[in-house]
Amino acid sequence: MINLDQRYQSYLSGSKRMRIDGVDEKVRAYGWEDDGKDIIGYYVNTENYQLHYTKDGVFLRMEALRALEKV
Repeated sequence: MINLDQRYQSYLSGSKRMRIDGVDEKVRAYGWEDDGKDIIGYYVNTENYQLHYTKDGVFLRMEALRALEKV
């Protein structure tokens, strides 16, 4: 399994940012996901997205945390 602290701690401190669709995003949180019995993967929350990965680090999906506001 991946050591999440080793991989993402520098993003939390602000020294690094994730680039998503050409925009630098601050990482706000990360953690493990489970199905109630086993660890199935992990998530990374940025300012605008939640990214989901398998426990081996393979990207699964990205979800927007907020809907875009209409002007």
